[in-house]
Amino acid sequence: MGEASDSRELLPALAALPGHLFWRAHARVAVALGEVLPAGVDIHAYAVLLALSGGATRSQQSLSQTISVSRTTMVRVAADLSAQGLVARVRNPEDRRSYALTRTPEGAAAARRWRRHAEDLEDSITGSFTLEEREELRTLLLRVAETDLAPDVPEPLRESIGFLITRIHTRMHREYMAALEPLRIEPRDFGALTALQATGPVSQAELARHLGVSGASMVQIVDDLEKRGLLERRRLPADRRTQVLHLMPEVPDVLAAAGRLAGDLIGTMFGGLSKARMKRLVVLLQRFVTAPATESRNSS
Repeated sequence: MGEASDSRELLPALAALPGHLFWRAHARVAVALGEVLPAGVDIHAYAVLLALSGGATRSQQSLSQTISVSRTTMVRVAADLSAQGLVARVRNPEDRRSYALTRTPEGAAAARRWRRHAEDLEDSITGSFTLEEREELRTLLLRVAETDLAPDVPEPLRESIGFLITRIHTRMHREYMAALEPLRIEPRDFGALTALQATGPVSQAELARHLGVSGASMVQIVDDLEKRGLLERRRLPADRRTQVLHLMPEVPDVLAAAGRLAGDLIGTMFGGLSKARMKRLVVLLQRFVTAPATESRNSS
């Protein structure tokens, strides 16, 4: 996705694209994680402790599927929880090559303590919503994510807007990456080209603001698109120190093809929503992306 910036700007040409909205919404959740959670509280570790409630013993592989993290992340989280004495980690009797985890009494206590921080995170990212609007957004997100959620996903995660946004974004990004491969572009490239087509030639800094990414991420995106032959940097005649980005002639055809692929993906993923509910989800996501940050109860 690229490193996010704190921009709340949403370009009209991108505001109607569910893929871009989920990209930006996911970025906002990621920023909030770093700003709201205190040191020593890991949201993935909290999710694991929730999934191990009731004395369950589960493999790391099944836990990674339940809480929607990579196996690499799961290995790190399990090792950290074990080192803190929050889980007992033993060889999985069904597969000696893997580990099984059980929550300790200390882990149960940590889960209770960390619940407040998880609630702070939700409050931070939805502070501009009424309770009714928050529930409406959660219901719509759950309707979209439901078919991709494991049956044993803990209820607090099903109720978490941050978790649902992350889950939907992960699936969209994975499937759109695969769909765009024949065009030799990525989802972030589609967003950058769409924005640049709407704005006309602009600087890298301005395009970064439109996309909500850091300057470093924007440089990489532009470098990749320039190598692909889809845009080029040109210096302004009146100020040779300033470069602006120009689209190349191939871009309209590439965007048209990418747009058709995006439409097919949206139709598959969001087919369970009526047109009215899909429109409402887009409006709520736009507000989610552009709303100012809200201080958590931990802020002082």
